[in-house]
Amino acid sequence: MLEWLEAREALLWWLGAASALMFVASLAVVPWLAARIPVDYFAHAHRQPVIPSTMHPATRLLLLALKNIAGLVLLCMGLIMLVTPGQGVLTILLGVSLLNFPGKYRAERWLVSRPSVLRTLNWLRARQGLPPLQLDGALQAR
Repeated sequence: MLEWLEAREALLWWLGAASALMFVASLAVVPWLAARIPVDYFAHAHRQPVIPSTMHPATRLLLLALKNIAGLVLLCMGLIMLVTPGQGVLTILLGVSLLNFPGKYRAERWLVSRPSVLRTLNWLRARQGLPPLQLDGALQAR
């Protein structure tokens, strides 16, 4: 095992540098992303379209493809960071948030309805002078 690591020392240094960079970037990106969530994003039973349907179909398809590719890259980087230094779980969550898959909105709403998650998101938003996120009645009752 030690020989394998020594043979790939440059790769390990690059992975370590990428992990450190992702950690520092996550300190800036997470509050920015929390501020970008529309106040009423979780107040609807069904997800509202993020990319307007009024766009040209080719442009819409390109944006959806780029968003999903970025999500897949972040997901893979997060998986790598689970075994190397860095913010693996946070990067995985960021990657999953960019991907489109069935049940994603329901999972996001469930996660945000957890009191500690909602409190943290609203704290990040308050630091930037933004109002707290609104949840629909069904989520607030839990």
